[in-house]
Formats: sequence, C-alpha cells, structure tokens
Amino acid sequence: MSEILDILRANTGAFPDRIAIDPVGPEPLSFAALLGKVEELSARLQHEYPVGRPVAIRLDHGLNEALIELALLDAGLPALSLPSFFTAEQAHHAIDACGAVALVDSAPLHCAQACRTAPVPLPDGTARITFTSGSTGTPKGICLSAKHMLRVARSVVDSVGTEHAGRHMALLPPGILLETVAGFFATLLAGGTYVCPAQAEIGLADPFRPDFGKMVWAIVEARITSLILVPEYLAGIVQVLEDTGLRLPLLTLIAVGGARTPPSLIERARALGLPVRQGYGLTECASVVSLEDSSGNAPGSAGRPLGHMRARTAPDGEIILDGPICLGTVGEARRPGPFATGDIGRIDESGRLWIEGRKSNLIVTSFGRNISPEWVEAALLARPEIAQAMVYGEGLPAPGALIVPARPEVDLAAAVETANAALPAYARVANWREVAHFTPLNGQLTGNGRLRRDAIAAAYLGDEASFFAQLEADTVRERLRFLAVPQLQAGLNGTIGRDAYIAYLAQAWHHVRHTVPLLQAAREKLAHRPELAAALDEYIAEETGHDEWIIADIAVAGGNADAVRASKPAPATRAMVDHAYERIANGNPVSFFGMVYVLESVSVALAQRGASAVAGNLGLPPEAFTYLTSHGALDQDHMRFFASLVNGLADPADRAAVTCMAKDMFRLYGNVFASIDLEESHAAA
Repeated sequence: MSEILDILRANTGAFPDRIAIDPVGPEPLSFAALLGKVEELSARLQHEYPVGRPVAIRLDHGLNEALIELALLDAGLPALSLPSFFTAEQAHHAIDACGAVALVDSAPLHCAQACRTAPVPLPDGTARITFTSGSTGTPKGICLSAKHMLRVARSVVDSVGTEHAGRHMALLPPGILLETVAGFFATLLAGGTYVCPAQAEIGLADPFRPDFGKMVWAIVEARITSLILVPEYLAGIVQVLEDTGLRLPLLTLIAVGGARTPPSLIERARALGLPVRQGYGLTECASVVSLEDSSGNAPGSAGRPLGHMRARTAPDGEIILDGPICLGTVGEARRPGPFATGDIGRIDESGRLWIEGRKSNLIVTSFGRNISPEWVEAALLARPEIAQAMVYGEGLPAPGALIVPARPEVDLAAAVETANAALPAYARVANWREVAHFTPLNGQLTGNGRLRRDAIAAAYLGDEASFFAQLEADTVRERLRFLAVPQLQAGLNGTIGRDAYIAYLAQAWHHVRHTVPLLQAAREKLAHRPELAAALDEYIAEETGHDEWIIADIAVAGGNADAVRASKPAPATRAMVDHAYERIANGNPVSFFGMVYVLESVSVALAQRGASAVAGNLGLPPEAFTYLTSHGALDQDHMRFFASLVNGLADPADRAAVTCMAKDMFRLYGNVFASIDLEESHAAA
C-alpha cells in the first residue's frame, strides 16, 4: 500500500463522511468515496501503462485532476504535470524530454492520448516531473520522489497546525508544484477539504489577467479558510477589499510565495485582516523551504525554515540548504550534498530567512556598488501606479528601469520619484521608460510570475531591440483604455445578453466586410514595395470570406442575418472604417498596419476568452462563435508574422505612421464596443 493510500485510509477511518474534494458544482467527494475512486483508477493505470514511464497531465482544476494526481502517485507512475499556460512547444518539449507515454488533457480520464516518445532514464524513485518555464526555451525537468513531496507537505502541516485544515481553495494554475504540495497534499494530510473549481469560475480564465472581483466573491461564496497566492494575486485581492470595503473573516491562513513580496503590500493586507504569511521555496525543494509564523512581527522575512530543512549562508550571501532535495533532472541524477540556491539573503538572530535577490541578477554599477534589482523593484512596485517593473544597470552609473503603468491615467514620473525617496542615493532609478506588460505569451514572464530578464532586455535594451516591442510600449495606455470599456468587460465576463452579442456581431460584420477592400487599397499604394505588397497579398488571401463567418454566427445565434446585411453601421463603426480609408488614401499607406496590429492583437488577447464566457452564459452552440474562436486561433500565427514584418520597417516615418494609426484604432475600436447597448440592443432579431 502506498503512503498516499495510508493517508486516505486513515482519514476515512477518522471521518469517512467529511468532504475531501469539492470542485464547487459537481458532486463533492468524501474521504471514503475518494479512497475508492483512487484505488480503482490506480489499478487501471498500473494495468495500462508500463512501470517507470511518465504520464502527462494537462487538466483544469477539478475532480479529474485531483483523482489522477493521487492515482498516479499510488500506482508508482511518474506524473508530468503541465501548466495550462505552457505553449504547445513547451508542452511538446516536456513530453518528449521525459518520455511520457500518454497525455491526459480531457475528461473522461480513459481518453488519454498516446504519446509516441522513446523511454528516457529517470532518477530512481521519480514520482513527479516538473518543468518550469525556465530562463531558456528548453528547460530541464526537475524529478521529485513521493516521499520527498509528502515529507514537505507534512512539514507544512506541522508548521501551521491542523486547525487551518478547513476549506483550502486552489487559485494557482493547475500544474504548479507549490499548490500541489503545500495546498493539495497538505490539505488532505490535515483532514481538510480541497476546493478546486475550474479556473474560469474564479476569475482565472486567463491566470495572467485575473478578474479579482470575481475571485474575491468565489472565496466568499465557497467559505474558504486558506489560500496560497503569488504576490500579484495578493495585490489584486487587497485592491478589491480596499475599493469595496468587503472583508474575508473566514480566512485563517494565506501563504504567499513564488516571488518576493513588498513589505508594504503585506502591511496593507494585514491592515485588512488578511492572515498573510510570506514563504520561500524552490522547485528542487518541492517548493517549500520556509514560512512565517503567525506572529507577523517581521514583515518582509520569509520566516524560519520548516522542520525538514536547514539553511545557512555562504560568504558571498548565497543561501545554502541542507535537507531533502530533488532526485535530479530528467536523464541525470543529482549528486548528494548541500544545495546552492542561487538566492542572496541573510538569516537573522531569530533564524528567519530574508531573501534579498538572485545571485545572478546582482547589478554592479560603475561606482562599484552592488545592487539587487529585486530590492529596487520592490520599492517601485509599492507604488499603486506601477503594475510591473524590471530594474537593470550593470556597468551604468545608476540603475534604470522598464515600467508598466497600472492604469491609463497614472503619473509614472511622480511614482518613480516617490519610490526613489525610499532608496539610498546609489540605488535610485536614474532613467526609466514605459513599456508594455511582461507576460508568458510574449516570453517575458515565467509561469510562476518571475521576470525573464534576458528576454525583456533583448526586447527593449539591446542593439537588436525591436520596433514591435516599442509599438506595444507606445500603445500600452491606449490598450488599457480600450480594455476598460464597460461593454468589452461585460463580454469578457460573459454577462452580456443574446441581443447584445448579436449587436456586436452586426458591427463586426460592418467593419470586417471592409477588411479586404482596405487591404487591396493599401496594396495598390504599396505596389512599389515588394516586401509589403507580398505581405498584403497573404493577408488578402487569408481574410477573404471572414465576413460570411459572422453572418453564419448571427443566424445560429438566432439573429436576422438578412436584416443585418441591410442595416447601416453604427456611427462609431463608420468612423473607424472611414479613418482607415482616409489614412491609406491621403496619408502614409503603411499606417494601415497599425489597424492590423490592433484588430489582431485584440483577437489574440480576447477572442477565445470572450467566446468561452459568453457561450457559457447564453448556452449557445459552438457554431455561434465561429468568427471569434477561429479568428483568435488564426491571429496567434498572424501576430508572429506581423511582428516579423513591422520589425523590418527601417524608415522612422513608417514606424511613426503605424504607431499613430494603432493609437487611433484603439480609441475608435473602443468606441465601436461602447456603442453597443447592453440593455436593449439594436440588432435585428
């Protein structure tokens, strides 16, 4: 019998009817029912798959994910858990690298896809393989044993006590090791209830653009008592509570980790009654090394190492750990001995860890001063005007920063000045520039929310800095204003009615039917520029017929397609289209690519999410969302093509024309959405 079954049997004996897994919606499972299902699935998995070959999992939170995680652990089959935000390339790399024999990515669980990969040697005892996003395109998989993960989970329970084993909600994305070990396993060990709804139901359809209002209400409605958060999620929850006056009195524990949390954020959270404790860990250590105690008397520390781990510092300040460490990486066992974390920090007289930066990220200025960029970033991020920041400055007289605004109207100069006031002179930001958001989709953020500094620097600071990155930076505030349009937000949240959806499709048809004529007009003006003419030819071939997709969607959604064909566009839609024709005819025709950028980037960011939300609310079939879903998928490839195309624009006048048009189009396209009446649409039905 495996250790995980021992745990489930003990809990079944102690409280057989207590709820172990609550997906919020489907029928929850008691400990007794969970034990039976895990035993049944484990036996089938042992029969179907060869010993030692990993099984990959890519599932949303819910009963299925919980069951297969536990069944694989019991069956002795290594689990390769793939985060939902991994790109297809990252997922394929992970599957191939570890020799996974199957991929479970949908329900029912017996519909696993076979993976045609060759066996790969894994360290003995491997129970889980975790691929982080890493600092390169092909990171190595960290191999962990079941004994290691459960020991860490027990250590977490021993540290915080079983009194916190109430209702723990999974907010971190599926596949994140921290949630699996310190959330899922620790909750079951302590006899609590693991609440694991689908991410879209709790405001995390896109985990990197959360709906924090929806998240907070999900916490309230599910009567949650504990959470594990990354700093970004904590900041969002704190902002909602500050703005609304709502409180979360049932929470008894919030562990925050994954990145350094500004002490000012912790203080704001505790002022709202949130029981926040900062922790520290690494994948190689099964994600948890230390956690603050409940005293809260040292904001900013990562607490004392848990019982299973010992920490010390090297002469250069690097944190060294002794205790259970990973088995190694795929294809390579780890040599025994202490583990050098690469993190710089200190241990105070009370044994608490203070993380001050990454060893590899240290900045040495031309004045010979050593500066941790995370320290300066924390000062910047303490300002509510700043959403993200990356500090650089190796070899420069003083640090510089790349800063993402939190809202369209903020004064970043004043925010930087205030942050600098809290820093010593040698660490103050001397130069900064506004940039677009760092995300996993653009390769500038890891799945755990860490900055990919090399990728960000290459986009904005290097000799090969791209115009596409600058275009995104120059239009970031226009994008934020566009995203704030109430009608757009209602669509993303799935709260619009059928008539409003049809009204949106009607206006989409009125501007999409001009796409090919606009492309042809630009093609005629740019015939003397072969590289742009060829690109426009490709766009024309690709975009032909998309207006008819919309007409078909209107009909399936219950609208009157003929009436839409006969209708006139809203003034806002006409203004957008007319502006495009005018710029092509009387301005720089290259400017048209600014319109292409807006329409396609919006599709990539919003189409799939919006379609899913509206479909779920209205109960319409997939055939009513052909334009949105197909366009969103197509435009992911289009954006890569577009980036390559505009990066080839060398003339500053061309670049300025594209940027100006993009700014205009965010405003004009936002007006199109704003023209839709959410209460009483004007679509013919």
